[in-house]
Amino acid sequence: MNTAKIAYRPVGLALGAASGLAAGMVFKQAWKLMGHQDDAPDAMDESRSWREILIAAAIQGAVFAAVKAAVDRAGATGVRRLTGTWPA
Repeated sequence: MNTAKIAYRPVGLALGAASGLAAGMVFKQAWKLMGHQDDAPDAMDESRSWREILIAAAIQGAVFAAVKAAVDRAGATGVRRLTGTWPA
């Protein structure tokens, strides 16, 4: 394992946590912009329909995956610029 990979591990963990927080904020704003209530439905919310719960879950998953991929890619690109090697 090279130095760049070892050095990137804590950075990758921190970026992963930050991307989760960012994805949550992006999803909340997207949910509001789509004209829904302030909070996305919880799977155990009896007053919400199956359709609304499943749509919210699908959108949340897509937003999370896109934000995580963007943050991971940006972090790896930054490491390559600094060290000259790809961290993965």
